[in-house]
Amino acid sequence: MADGRFAPSPTGDLHLGSLRTALAAWLFSRANSGRFLIRMEDLDEGRVREHHYTGQLEDLRALGLDWDGDPVRQSERIGLYDAALQQLADAGLVYECWCTRAEIRVAPSAPHGDLPEGAYPGTCRDLSNGERTARRASARPPALRLRAGEAAVGFEDMLRGPVSGRVDDFILRRGDGVIAYQLAVVVDDAEQKIDLVVRGTDLLDSTPRQILLARLLGHERSTSFAHVPLVLGPDGTRLAKRHGAVTLADRAERPEIVLSMLAASLGLADPGEPVTTDQLLERFDPNRLPAEPWVLQA
Repeated sequence: MADGRFAPSPTGDLHLGSLRTALAAWLFSRANSGRFLIRMEDLDEGRVREHHYTGQLEDLRALGLDWDGDPVRQSERIGLYDAALQQLADAGLVYECWCTRAEIRVAPSAPHGDLPEGAYPGTCRDLSNGERTARRASARPPALRLRAGEAAVGFEDMLRGPVSGRVDDFILRRGDGVIAYQLAVVVDDAEQKIDLVVRGTDLLDSTPRQILLARLLGHERSTSFAHVPLVLGPDGTRLAKRHGAVTLADRAERPEIVLSMLAASLGLADPGEPVTTDQLLERFDPNRLPAEPWVLQA
């Protein structure tokens, strides 16, 4: 069995790239007789809208995707994240950081070249007690970072093969008090007993961070990963609203035609071939999935 999930943010309509990833995640789970869960990443309250929450679920249903149980919302799970953060703090693995993004951009690079792009250089990691006291007196509230020690983490991606990277001191809680994505997703996947995470390659660099964090929190459950190539617009950039009809509501086609198009882009149907989700389950084979991004033509 492979218990999986799809975890969108209810801050807008799902575009075809997100729907394609949802379809792939659903196929991975259902083809292995696993559960498929929906989790709404709604911690950014300023951007979340209730109609996006309901609209995203309607789009998934329109494509023929189902899920187990009720969708959960991260905003209702704050206690779990706070407990995990306290566990890390008790182990001496958390420190305060007052750096802005602009300051990080101009700071000297960290010593290892295989850190993720934009890696934190450790500016606040070893401040003296006096320096910390002075910064606490400022009006800027600190973020909380993980003391990762630039740990090297490797894993075997089901679609991309061996992947490795070093982990920087990433944010666990933002300066405004909002729990960061990296911590929330690790806590959620462990608590929901997720075996297989299927998502876009834009999150590939986050995976070493999440594997390390899961280890530090004592999560023993083994999780597999499959990072699906992204959908690009005709100009070769990541799909966005500027590319035109990129959501299910925008498309003139019926949902079943969009499903056929997404299936063909995953190598599971011929172009224009009508298919159902049941048919896709019968023919699903991860080895058929493409290694390159799908360019959506206008």
